[in-house]
Amino acid sequence: MCIRDSFQYKIRENYLNVEGISTGSSFNNKLIDSSLQRIIEISKNYGTEAEVGGYTTRYTGSLNTTKNVQEYDMDQWALDAGITGSIEVRKIFYEAPPAILRYFDPYAGTGTGVQSLMDAFDFGSYSPGVNFLLMPASYDILKVQAIEFNDQIRRSAYSFELVNNRLKLFPVPKRATKIRFEYYKINDKRSASHTADTNLITNVGEVPYNNPVYSQINSVGRQWIFRYTLALAKELLAYIRGKYQTVPVPGSEATLNQADLLTDSRAEKESLLTELKDMLEQTSRQAQLERKASEGENLRKTLSDVPYTIYIG
Repeated sequence: MCIRDSFQYKIRENYLNVEGISTGSSFNNKLIDSSLQRIIEISKNYGTEAEVGGYTTRYTGSLNTTKNVQEYDMDQWALDAGITGSIEVRKIFYEAPPAILRYFDPYAGTGTGVQSLMDAFDFGSYSPGVNFLLMPASYDILKVQAIEFNDQIRRSAYSFELVNNRLKLFPVPKRATKIRFEYYKINDKRSASHTADTNLITNVGEVPYNNPVYSQINSVGRQWIFRYTLALAKELLAYIRGKYQTVPVPGSEATLNQADLLTDSRAEKESLLTELKDMLEQTSRQAQLERKASEGENLRKTLSDVPYTIYIG
């Protein structure tokens, strides 16, 4: 019982470290190190919502818009695409053309060949041909910002509204085009497991601790077993004596002490179990770390009372 209870405490202490690993080998006589792997795997589920990773696959789709049609049903798109369980749209790529495409640089084409050089390397649509000797980069930034402000104030802004998977585009499309978007499958997000592996530890009953071998139990454990065995023997003897309350003797009869033996044996068993649980609690990783922290704090206080040596240079 001593080793069995110690295994139970070890399972409780290390379960987060061993959950999800193979049940193939026994943990007897093995040191289980602390690991962040399971915590990292749990955090990946939060990574899905934070758009920084996770187990759920993020797909890319495209929607063909129709001229003068403003609203589109994304659930219907999913059905047409053969997706069951609906989708969760996370990002829609529907922006106005970059302001740099409408940028006009009055200083380009001054004979330096900057614009033609940019076009030769296919950079003409992304960066203007600017002679930086004439104007600083801040000038270009201000012009791009002015173009964007002009589009926001004087023209219909490119935007959208997504409510209950119904997409509404602003402004109303004036021609047929294609919009790309990213989405999750609802069934993938609701999946309870992300692995198809078998023979993994999924509950405390599957943690591979085998029956202990008596020869491997140390003297402390054996002494506890001896004492517990004695308490069991006293309890068994009490039950035997309880069958015969009195024993006839010459000229009288003797009353057996069944009640005293039973009371003592039960008290000893309860005391031994309490002693074992206290010992296992005190040797847990958390208790040991708290003890070391307390020792360090007390040591620091003790050393602070030691007078410092005065050095005279």
